[in-house]
Amino acid sequence: MSKCLVVYFSASGNTREVSKRLAEKMEESLFEIQPQQSYSRADLNWNDSESRSSLEMKDPNSRPAIKNQVQNMDQYDVIFIGFPIWWYREPSIIDTFMESYDFSGKTIVPFATSGGSGMGNSSQNLQKLAPNADVKEGKRFGSRVSGTELAKWAAAYL
Repeated sequence: MSKCLVVYFSASGNTREVSKRLAEKMEESLFEIQPQQSYSRADLNWNDSESRSSLEMKDPNSRPAIKNQVQNMDQYDVIFIGFPIWWYREPSIIDTFMESYDFSGKTIVPFATSGGSGMGNSSQNLQKLAPNADVKEGKRFGSRVSGTELAKWAAAYL
């Protein structure tokens, strides 16, 4: 059986809760991507074109700093990576994370939380950032998804 890691970035807490349910149901390790500089409510105001998140998402080269790192990434075969959908794709901090490790030979399974937006090009973007990994097509979940439903979905990648 593959050794898995559930990694997530959460701004509002929805992705955190879904990620916790997934890791608990699968009995796997959980890792939170923490930004070097936390996001304030104003930073996350997508209606403000000058908010931090808006500016990051407008710049395809934006790579927000991460203050923590996964220890011994080599031990994991499958990485489930969760995030909220921002501007129809993964937040820029996910790109920072993807560029921080060598995912060669690993399976990457993205998942996202969103009130209604789909995954957009997230899976394709992650594949470009980890060209030697097998990045699967991602799936969006509502914040109330059950641990059982998450585990059933995840089992296809183990």
